[in-house]
Amino acid sequence: MTDALRTHVLRVSTGSSETVHDLTRDCETFLADAARGRDGLLNVFVPHATAGIAILETGAGSDDDLLAALRDLLPPDDRWRHRHGSPGHGRDHVLPALVPPHATLPVLSGSLELGTWQSICLVDTNGDNPSRQVRLSFLG
Repeated sequence: MTDALRTHVLRVSTGSSETVHDLTRDCETFLADAARGRDGLLNVFVPHATAGIAILETGAGSDDDLLAALRDLLPPDDRWRHRHGSPGHGRDHVLPALVPPHATLPVLSGSLELGTWQSICLVDTNGDNPSRQVRLSFLG
């Protein structure tokens, strides 16, 4: 089938401070056209060495809790061997080992199968790169 894989690149402005950016609506909009009511898999991938994709609750403090936990685990100080960029930037390069740069989710009848409080989020702690790309791929 020539239409089995559909893909789209989102351009996301994350700004100059660490952030958790909700991509769920963008994913749903993409699936409305790409899946067209079919079952399959949605892969969300961020092709950057300093960002990740997380599935978590947003809007109730969990997103801020995640950033606080990452600051505790990966302090933005000068302990890192990777030293170019802003002070503490080396931690940003360790982030994808804890928050992977991808997630694959089930799609049933064209809709994401997320839990009630789950959202698909871009996690970006790198203030040196305020513009990100996120590749959405649907395999039906």
